[in-house]
Amino acid sequence: MESILINTTDETYPVIVGNGAIKELPNLLRNLNPSKVLIITDTNVDALYENVLEDHIGREWATYKYVIKSGEAAKSFEMFYELHSYALKQELDRKSVIIAFGGGVVGDLTGFVAATYMRGVPFIQVPTTLLAHDSAVGGKVAINHPEGKNMIGAFYQPKAVVYDSSFLQSLPESEMRSGFAEVIKHSLIRSEPLFHFLFAEVRRLDDITTEKLQKMILEGIQIKADVVSKDEKELGLRAILNFGHTLGHAIEAEAGYGKLSHGDCVAIGMLFATWLSNKTLGASLPYEELSSWFKEIGFPIEVPESQTTEQLINKMKKDKKTKSNQLTMILLKEIGVTTSEIFSEGELYSLLNEWREEKRGDKG
Repeated sequence: MESILINTTDETYPVIVGNGAIKELPNLLRNLNPSKVLIITDTNVDALYENVLEDHIGREWATYKYVIKSGEAAKSFEMFYELHSYALKQELDRKSVIIAFGGGVVGDLTGFVAATYMRGVPFIQVPTTLLAHDSAVGGKVAINHPEGKNMIGAFYQPKAVVYDSSFLQSLPESEMRSGFAEVIKHSLIRSEPLFHFLFAEVRRLDDITTEKLQKMILEGIQIKADVVSKDEKELGLRAILNFGHTLGHAIEAEAGYGKLSHGDCVAIGMLFATWLSNKTLGASLPYEELSSWFKEIGFPIEVPESQTTEQLINKMKKDKKTKSNQLTMILLKEIGVTTSEIFSEGELYSLLNEWREEKRGDKG
């Protein structure tokens, strides 16, 4: 078991990683001395683990549980309101602690509820997916709007993240693949050695052993922690974590939340951003090798044919980093070294079209 300390302007909190990390939860709660505890989880996690969290917490505190429907669609106004209503009904106060027990959807939604309930109550992240190694750390919490992903939210840090890797053993392949996309992202933006390790050692998802998984999680979290500590509220450096996400989020939103996994969409976005880096910066990134590797792992490697370039550009224009129809893309100078480039709507439309045409040509 290892602990990584996250330092931000307002908070310093531990990320405890390893098999059996969940045993640390009671001590973390005692430090917070809650009046009540509310666990928020989803139907998938509850079916697998039911009372596991309550059993670890014990009977020291009045504990409640709310189970939301699994899937991205739960990050909605309606569910946000429902959770507030439940917390009020159970008479949670400002000393109460909310625990997010699940993947990225549960973490994002629970964090935003915690950030806004009585103007902010403490919360703890207990992630159960590989994808959440990214989303559980750093305090970005949000719900979705039909016009864009994570458009309504806040920067609100948890009091702790308890990452028990034993929960990952129950992940279906699609969830493991989705999370692996964010691991690859961290390597591309910040760690050439991690990229080469992943490229050499994980050619298929079956190659991810417990030892490799632990290494990936720890190094991914360390990269995220380093970036967040330098730029908590995405005013500069933290924007590099959006590599692959501008197009990825647009594809995800256009498909309808939950239809395509976040990681699959980000994988497509990373391929485009890599191609764009070579095209516009004259970089020498291994684009073809990356594309072949992604295909081998099972990622989609092109935008769905049903989505038009115009639809995607319109969604990308609603990205939080877009200003005056100038679209900002995080690109790579080389593996581990990022930069940002601004494109007009017309420029990016032409470039995205060109990339899609190339993809069609490769198939033909």
